[in-house]
Amino acid sequence: MRKRLGFTLIELLVVIAIIAILMAILMPALRRVRDQARQTACMSNLRQWSVTFNTMGADSDGKFVQGAPGALNPAYYWPWMLPENLKNWKQNKIWFCPTATKPVTEQNTENMNIFNAWGINRDTAGSIPAPAIGMNGSYGLNSYFVPIPASSSYQSGVSGADGWKGLFDVKQAATVPLMCDSLRFDLWPLPKDAPAANEGAAWGDASHMARCCINRHSGSLGMVFADGHARKTGLKELWVLKWYKTFDTNGPWTRAHGNVPNWPAWLAKFSDY
Repeated sequence: MRKRLGFTLIELLVVIAIIAILMAILMPALRRVRDQARQTACMSNLRQWSVTFNTMGADSDGKFVQGAPGALNPAYYWPWMLPENLKNWKQNKIWFCPTATKPVTEQNTENMNIFNAWGINRDTAGSIPAPAIGMNGSYGLNSYFVPIPASSSYQSGVSGADGWKGLFDVKQAATVPLMCDSLRFDLWPLPKDAPAANEGAAWGDASHMARCCINRHSGSLGMVFADGHARKTGLKELWVLKWYKTFDTNGPWTRAHGNVPNWPAWLAKFSDY
């Protein structure tokens, strides 16, 4: 009887089919593991920013950052005022969520998507000390933490008196956003701000809430709060957080008083608050 030296074609096809089935089973699990690793790294970055801000504010009543001098608005361009080692995005890797590491400049916004980092690679008018290498990142500060005179207003029109004067006197700090995934470094959300009409249009949206209502982490975004804890935050949850002292957490985009918000289709499937 002749000895067989290899597999038959049928046997090879069966083996290939089994491998394909196993890969189909394993790939979603591997994707979940990868996404979870990115989420963990994102939360770690945000916690480090919280530690950094607390350290900077320790000797100045919690005031960890100022707006840049010469700007049109007194709270503009806060990253320019950071120490050099912090604003250097090439050295300071905690500027970037692992899901969004490729910067797009202000002049090239038509190609921006939620998995791009923001980028400002040009000098600005006035006496703002712009970094020579520009500024890049994928997180945004709750800019109501940038102190301005009570008689002034933030870009959103909110009175300076309603901003947070520092990290150490924030009431119910666990509900106050400090920093989060964002398409801009500055955030001034309002209760009436609408989300982007479609998932890819957030960058060009005038709504500051739309700039951070971005689906980078499976229906959520990374956020660190004023008390220092970081967690995944639901996209619709953004409207029930206390962005500034008088922010209405029962606004038109919440379930308060039996209201049913008219969410855009891409956002409707996620949990309500």
